[in-house]
Amino acid sequence: MSSSGETRRNSLVESTVQPSESSVTIQGTATPPEAGKDEGAEGERKPLLGYPHKSTALSPSSRPGPWALVSSLLAYQPRRVPFVNKPLPSNGTSLFVLCFLGINVFFQFYHAPLVGNLLFAFADRAGCMFVVNLPLLYLLAAKNQPLKHLTGQSYEALNIFHRRVGELLCLLAAVHFGGMIAFQFFKPEWLMRGTFWAFLQHRLVLLGIGAFVSYELLYLTSLGSVRQRWYELFLACHVLLQSTALVFLWLHYHTARPYVTAALVIFAVDRLVWRLLIKQATLSADLTVLPDGDTILLSANWDMAPATALQRGIKAGWKPTDHVFLTVPALGRTHALQTHPFTIASAAPSSTGSSSSSSSSGNSGNEARRGAAGGTPHAWLKLLIRAHSGFTRDLLYYAHRHRTVSVRVDGPYGSSHAMDTLRSGDDVILVAGGSGIAVTFPLAWALLKDHQEDEERGRDVPPASLLLESGGDEGKDAARRVRLLWIIHSDEHRYWVPGSLLDDLVAAGLHLVVSRPTAVAGRPDVQGHVQSWIREADADGRQTRVLVSGPDGLNRDVRNTCSQAMWGGSDVGVVVEKFGW
Repeated sequence: MSSSGETRRNSLVESTVQPSESSVTIQGTATPPEAGKDEGAEGERKPLLGYPHKSTALSPSSRPGPWALVSSLLAYQPRRVPFVNKPLPSNGTSLFVLCFLGINVFFQFYHAPLVGNLLFAFADRAGCMFVVNLPLLYLLAAKNQPLKHLTGQSYEALNIFHRRVGELLCLLAAVHFGGMIAFQFFKPEWLMRGTFWAFLQHRLVLLGIGAFVSYELLYLTSLGSVRQRWYELFLACHVLLQSTALVFLWLHYHTARPYVTAALVIFAVDRLVWRLLIKQATLSADLTVLPDGDTILLSANWDMAPATALQRGIKAGWKPTDHVFLTVPALGRTHALQTHPFTIASAAPSSTGSSSSSSSSGNSGNEARRGAAGGTPHAWLKLLIRAHSGFTRDLLYYAHRHRTVSVRVDGPYGSSHAMDTLRSGDDVILVAGGSGIAVTFPLAWALLKDHQEDEERGRDVPPASLLLESGGDEGKDAARRVRLLWIIHSDEHRYWVPGSLLDDLVAAGLHLVVSRPTAVAGRPDVQGHVQSWIREADADGRQTRVLVSGPDGLNRDVRNTCSQAMWGGSDVGVVVEKFGW
């Protein structure tokens, strides 16, 4: 399936194995096999490209212009922060965050007296800055936010700004609290009334301390390490502490009440009106434990209902890269109050037919075709759930004992940004690390199979050559080259996607490369693959669009490979779908 010109023979070895003899190309490794053998179950969480390898610079297709150089610099993602090992976002995101922080610093220090006997004014301004930013914090956290229509990005892409605003608010709260305490030791003698202990016992001060402690605990329980290890604790603390903090803040000072009210309205409209009344649905789902023993396939299907003003939930369909929040009441009272996010791993249903990903998946195929032929679109929802601890581990135990379960699904959530970016290019490169296939598979299906199904349904689709001459997007759809590189940690992970579906995509034109298991063969040369594919597109005068979904290390290396290509003059766009929340 792979041509000799598309791999580097000195470092890669090709063979073909199951699940489908015609659809999966297994690539050799650019690192010693021993390098991947000691990673164990945590291998997928570690950077996939941590070993040095030889690579040549991209040859520019044209002299890069100023905007190409700026785009390259903005797309570049620096290394992790030393000592704390914290990943940094792209330069563009960091620059935007710094500009926002700079605006706040300006207003905090503008004509602010920085002398001891006037610390009250500086601390009071920090409190004002806190409450002014409070509605923005809740707006960025809302799952159904109007900012999506302004930015084209869904809430999960804006979550990094929610976290930065939250950190800013915690800092402002600390400045406000510390400044008020320090002022008690520097205030003029004519303001000396009572003791410091009497000051701390004042009702206004006690309420302020309550709000301060609540927000600082909210920050500590929202750290990335807590979210990853104790997600249930993070959820519970987030709801409880922010509610407690808002009550304290409302009572603390009357001038904060308009901003607290705005935050409460945003929270109520998002969670109560949209999520509980409009976007939530109850489904009967099948549970299957996949061959690796640690992954659950949760699947459900139904006849789609048209979206209405009061029903925009999952039963009306979804788009590629969308995700849902899952609740399984059968796991117990604690889990009945929790929601957990999962990317939809099946292809999005078309508006005129069934969810295509099931048309080749065993016994469900004939049912899907009958649903489409009867004029009622049919949807097939699949979620890949990897068991770690807490909710996912309990669900795995439940799946071993039960074949079906009733679930509540909140969603879908997401945006068309990734698909719009990919459709704007002539060549598409999809890179998936492990369960990142849940993001890339629906995209590949939408790019290749949807156009093919339009032709099969008899739509009048002009030849690609004519459409390309007129600059039409449909011409790009017909002539687009799509490549998918999937890095798996163990051989059993290949069964996350049925081989028959991969066969369908390959038959539709997908160039599929599946790595040998990294636990056995080490990490593949992902950069080499991406670079060679971009070079090939450059040689043909084609635009390249890249999407990567996987661990932080893989995301960073693919992003920076694209940044290097932009610097060299290639017409490249990159989208990163990050794991985690």
